Amino acid sequence: MSAAAAVVTRFAPSPTGMLHIGGVRTALFSWLQARHAGGKFILRVEDTDRERSTDEAVAVILEGMRWLGLEADEGPFYQTQRFPRYRQVIDQLLAEGKAYRCYCTKEELEQLRAEQMARKEKPRYDGRWRDRTDQRPGVEPVVRFKNPLEGQVVVHDLVHGDVTFKNAELDDLIIARADGTPTYNFCVVVDDMDMGVTHVIRGDDHLNNTPRQINMFAALGGKIPVFAHVPMILGPDGAKLSKRHGAVSVLQYEEEGFLPDALLNYLVRLGWSHGDQEIFSREQMIAAFDVSDVNKAASAFNPEKLLWLNQQHLMRMDPSKVVPYLRPHLARLALDAEADETYLAKIVVAQRERTKSLKEMAELSRYFFGESAPLDPKAAAKHLTDEAKALLRDFAAVLDTLPYWSAPVLHEALGAFATARGVGLGKVAQPLRVAVTGGTISPPIDQTLELLGRDRTLRRLARVVG
Repeated sequence: MSAAAAVVTRFAPSPTGMLHIGGVRTALFSWLQARHAGGKFILRVEDTDRERSTDEAVAVILEGMRWLGLEADEGPFYQTQRFPRYRQVIDQLLAEGKAYRCYCTKEELEQLRAEQMARKEKPRYDGRWRDRTDQRPGVEPVVRFKNPLEGQVVVHDLVHGDVTFKNAELDDLIIARADGTPTYNFCVVVDDMDMGVTHVIRGDDHLNNTPRQINMFAALGGKIPVFAHVPMILGPDGAKLSKRHGAVSVLQYEEEGFLPDALLNYLVRLGWSHGDQEIFSREQMIAAFDVSDVNKAASAFNPEKLLWLNQQHLMRMDPSKVVPYLRPHLARLALDAEADETYLAKIVVAQRERTKSLKEMAELSRYFFGESAPLDPKAAAKHLTDEAKALLRDFAAVLDTLPYWSAPVLHEALGAFATARGVGLGKVAQPLRVAVTGGTISPPIDQTLELLGRDRTLRRLARVVG
């Protein structure tokens, strides 16, 4: 394996809530770093918090990653399935004198905290059981890691640069609760060590956990990964992005009609840039991305920019590849989601310049499905006058005799008919549009008629004009 291929990253969400946009960006950065280096990307579900972890959240994480196309090379792994391994490492640390059992009661710890705060000290465990070997009957102990008392830890962070922490400021972390279950900061270290993770990319809210984790890596003789703590995402109002800003789960973006490639393109540009380029394909992102180029300043989420990017991807993407993402939106409207791929691809081409999302595309394409198109009363009153209906009856006879049914042929026939009748093109085209689509807005009328087909067009005209 080459040095480049040895890069191993991981995305390790906790299923205590839905997979949100900040988590997706972290997953994307980790995935891109691995793909750029020809390395390996791991998915790991950190579900040790059994009280708050839910099966629903796990399902959303897995479904969201599938929808985004951020495929993992290994996993998903579940921390709850690795408890025997954690127990083994805890026993090893205890045997080597690098961890100890603490028999402090909850009341003692609360009193210690109150006394420290009264002295205006930073609340922290004081190590009172650090060197004791006795036991306290009736009290189930926790296990604490013996953090070094002196020296300092320097986190060589790819985003923030070198960040220094004094060991004297770090207390002895609990690595196993009184019921024996291991804690997050400990499990992360064992997992990253066992899985050969070389680059840990995560939110900068984890930066303060890192010195403790580095000390545990050292105690276990593990190779310390490279860290990159990426900035948080802010809402449009400058506050931390939260559910009050809109979508809670990444799958809500699917429901709103965003393409996964467009969402990933938008997220990669929150804190990272490559010259002035705005629009990236996956291949372009993989080729250009390096987490060391991420800015440490927070970025604001802009829904309008995301919509704009979504339309750009709709217009650039192979229409046949858009079709699978359009089908669920058609199904939600009880339209024929199983229609022929070629037909749906033509609808994509017809609508993509006038719609910004797949949801909008489906809603504005109702008239391309089924036999009838409900008439908008206002549009009918304005455009389907007796004079217009007479023109449409005569034009229907022309349509019935056309040798070919294609947009160019239809365009030519419409122009010739209007000229022969001495009326402007719009005097025929707009009533025709209302008659066959039910409203005043559609793609160009020749394109619309081609998609509807000869038989359906003539049947709709007959229902409206007799």
